[in-house]
Amino acid sequence: MNADQTTGVPEPAITVSEAPAWDLAQRVASRAREGMRFAGLLGPGRSPGPDGSRAGKIYAILCGRGRPSSIHVLSSYVPSSVSSDRSAAGGQVLSVPSLTRLAPAADWYERKMHDMYGIIPVGHPHLRPLISQGSGPTTSHVLGEGMFTMPYGPVRSGVFEAVEYMIETPGEEIPHLEVRPHPKHRGIEERFDQLDIETGALLAERIEGVASVAHAIAFCQAVERICDASIPRRAALWRVLHAELERIANHLDVAVRLTEAAGLAVANARFGIGKEHAQRLRADLCGSRFGRGVVAPGGVAAPAASTLGDAHAALHDLEKAVMSDTEAALQTPSFVDRLRGAGLIDEKTARDHGAVGPLARASGIVEDTRTDRPYAAYAELEPQAPATRSAGDALARLEVRQEELHASFKMACKAISELVAAGDAAGMRDQSSRVTTIDVRDGENIGWSEGPHGEILSLVSVRGGRLESTLSRPASFHNLALLPRAFQGDILTDFAFIEASFGLSIAGAAL
Repeated sequence: MNADQTTGVPEPAITVSEAPAWDLAQRVASRAREGMRFAGLLGPGRSPGPDGSRAGKIYAILCGRGRPSSIHVLSSYVPSSVSSDRSAAGGQVLSVPSLTRLAPAADWYERKMHDMYGIIPVGHPHLRPLISQGSGPTTSHVLGEGMFTMPYGPVRSGVFEAVEYMIETPGEEIPHLEVRPHPKHRGIEERFDQLDIETGALLAERIEGVASVAHAIAFCQAVERICDASIPRRAALWRVLHAELERIANHLDVAVRLTEAAGLAVANARFGIGKEHAQRLRADLCGSRFGRGVVAPGGVAAPAASTLGDAHAALHDLEKAVMSDTEAALQTPSFVDRLRGAGLIDEKTARDHGAVGPLARASGIVEDTRTDRPYAAYAELEPQAPATRSAGDALARLEVRQEELHASFKMACKAISELVAAGDAAGMRDQSSRVTTIDVRDGENIGWSEGPHGEILSLVSVRGGRLESTLSRPASFHNLALLPRAFQGDILTDFAFIEASFGLSIAGAAL
């Protein structure tokens, strides 16, 4: 394969089919029974209905397990009916039968659609506000002597994202937790409407600052499939390099938060220094600490401020320091004792919900889109098998991240070596590493990536050469719904460890 040859990654099977709204829940449940993983319920898209009306479509996404991993997208037009309630806009009520009773992981997705678009999931067991703030008193879920509800957030100590937790407790144990991400809602999905694809990529980077590269890759993949465009090999290698640097920075951020919760000042400072060095290396390579401006439709486009030789040496030194620090932390009894057994998510719970990323792998689920559904240059670079644990607790999640850190350093170094061999030693100044023009076509397709928190999906529709709709499924939204289930006899002082071990972004849970 020469330097400018595009990667020949076999395309995974992507099946798209329509289902009547009344049958969607049964079809999703049927495919889940066949072993497919429920990956999300997105929408509504802006596609016109069969009669020309703009009824919109909802999309249930299921992913096959194993390798290669297939994707099945089931779409349904949202039906409307006339309401006797004059307060309803135009007397029209949008409703679909609820999926939640047959596919419990659809809970948050249906609550989000109800909050944002007024779509009623008929038969939903507890249609409480999620993205919208709501009003009225908080519903109690646990009764007993001395039980009370304690609001925690949205403004909290430390530099954390705004989120409101409603903790039901008799004083120490946490028998029930309600997550309310509404303070972070920014209306991101609506902002994609009618953008050109280049601007759409810039907005995709801003869905979650901690996963800028991963979101941009997923979005651009979808656009490139619609336009039948292949990216050059150099661009694919650059995407891998920046994606792995992003993973390193975010896994170190989890270690920063865990050691801060444990009061380990030295470990906290060293992990903070490691994260800062990773961020500065990213800035040296593309001009942005968050890797923004690198991934673009058709390839990559960002000037490098340093040579790849310098980056390789810096990465090697950072790896030695980081791996030494993680090993030292995991040999500290007082630290390990706080993590062991905390925030347990067993394999059945993780599998039933379709958990992704380190959260799933720490519960014994061997899934990673870099190996199951390779993209960019991952097939060529052959990432090692995903790190897994079976305990499903906060300690297992940190151990998975420790192994992933080691693998990410190796993968980033391999990408640099291939880029140097391809003639990119001076950085990305050679614009042959990018397809500069794309023949924009109308269509609809899906893209994905393995972000630091897990699988990211992007369902893109192009009409008239501009974005008609862009529906994103961050790993954070999908996994955060599992946080309340992690409190099984845990106490208030465990809260910081459990939340940090999930390693999620609230911005990704409240688009």
